[in-house]
Amino acid sequence: MSGEPSTDRGTTLDEQTAAPEAAFDARSIGVAGETRHYRVTEEAMLAYAAATDDVSGGPVFAIVPIWETIAPASRSVASDEARTRVVHYEHDIVIHRQIEPGDTLTARATPIALLPRPNGTSLVIHVETTGEDGAPVNEQYVTEFFRGIVAEESIGERAPDHRLTEDGADPLAELAYRIAEDQTDRYAAASGDDFAIHLDDDFARAVGLPGRIVHGLCTMAFAARAVLEAAEIDDPRRVRRVAVRFSAPLFPGDTVTTRVWRTDGGFGFESLGGDGAPVLKDGLLELG
Repeated sequence: MSGEPSTDRGTTLDEQTAAPEAAFDARSIGVAGETRHYRVTEEAMLAYAAATDDVSGGPVFAIVPIWETIAPASRSVASDEARTRVVHYEHDIVIHRQIEPGDTLTARATPIALLPRPNGTSLVIHVETTGEDGAPVNEQYVTEFFRGIVAEESIGERAPDHRLTEDGADPLAELAYRIAEDQTDRYAAASGDDFAIHLDDDFARAVGLPGRIVHGLCTMAFAARAVLEAAEIDDPRRVRRVAVRFSAPLFPGDTVTTRVWRTDGGFGFESLGGDGAPVLKDGLLELG
């Protein structure tokens, strides 16, 4: 939702550079950002459900109340130049209680890790959402990846693991949904993510994409719905955790196919785009 999904391509040797001194400010790791408040309405929940062809109460709606906290947390660590190379790499939602219409939620984002990799740097942001009573509603781990810029020091640890190890087993089910041509317009209006790569073909081509791409978190919502259908569960409010790694773009008009496996404590999944390549990897959904 915050940008182009990672393509797994890696960078060329020419792109692999040590981070300029001003690319990352490690002093901001562990420093919480400002609190943001969000009043939940039934209309907003229904609009998000309609934008993802789902029923109200899907777990990925949890991104909407925290959306405006992510970019400031990222900018507190990464320079504007570094952010021209950022992709939304992983997202993990841990649900403590369901969001209800009428809730007034408070969200605060904290960058908790800066991790150099061979071909770039990961930034992990932890966002906590609480209710009016101060009790936790959900927490989310947002991992951004800065392509081709390698930080000089490693601080903190990566987000909790959710790797899928299906070991060649046949999936429990495969479910396919078509992405509508206007899906990105509907999703942008419902989520607040109006980044032009999702809405403007010319802009998307100008930054090296074939055309506008589907929001990663919209794809995540489609996948979560597929897992619940495979598990024959008709109540999305039972979800307690859903996590994915974004691996390639999905395009309007594509069919997204989600393959689902049973795992200890829940379900693992991956989603394939119209060309058969994975667009989501290492999916995990746990139930309460």
